[in-house]
Amino acid sequence: MRVAAERIILKEVYSMASRHLSRSIVMQSFYEWDFLGRKTDLKKILERNIKEFGPELEGEYDFIFKLAEGIISHLKDIDEMIEKTASEWPLKQISVVDRNILRIGLYELLFGDKKAVPPKVAINEAIELAKSFGGEKSGKFINGVLGTVYREIEKK
Repeated sequence: MRVAAERIILKEVYSMASRHLSRSIVMQSFYEWDFLGRKTDLKKILERNIKEFGPELEGEYDFIFKLAEGIISHLKDIDEMIEKTASEWPLKQISVVDRNILRIGLYELLFGDKKAVPPKVAINEAIELAKSFGGEKSGKFINGVLGTVYREIEKK
């Protein structure tokens, strides 16, 4: 019984780590796509980054592409939410890293599967991405924006 429980725990930990790496790949791909003026093929960037940073993520490819496609399909709404929530920061003035971390977090908060990724997990994952890839104050900024949106969602 104990061995079975340990396997389940290890599988969950691996899944969480895989999802974190998957989000990192999505963020790095969106960073490149955004930095290059959105003129390159995002799918090709994703494929290259998966090969380079996550070849062991075979079981997560679907998650990666669905996350990226979801962000693209809701990009206008997501960017409007960023501008509304961080009104003192025009979208173009937010660093490319922070802007794309916000896009991932907001997509998961507003449009994602809440059972697969509960809101607090989405916020925490975005904060962790900010700590890894953003500037000194990125974590607080991301937390502030996503926390504000989360509180608004909870009111409704």
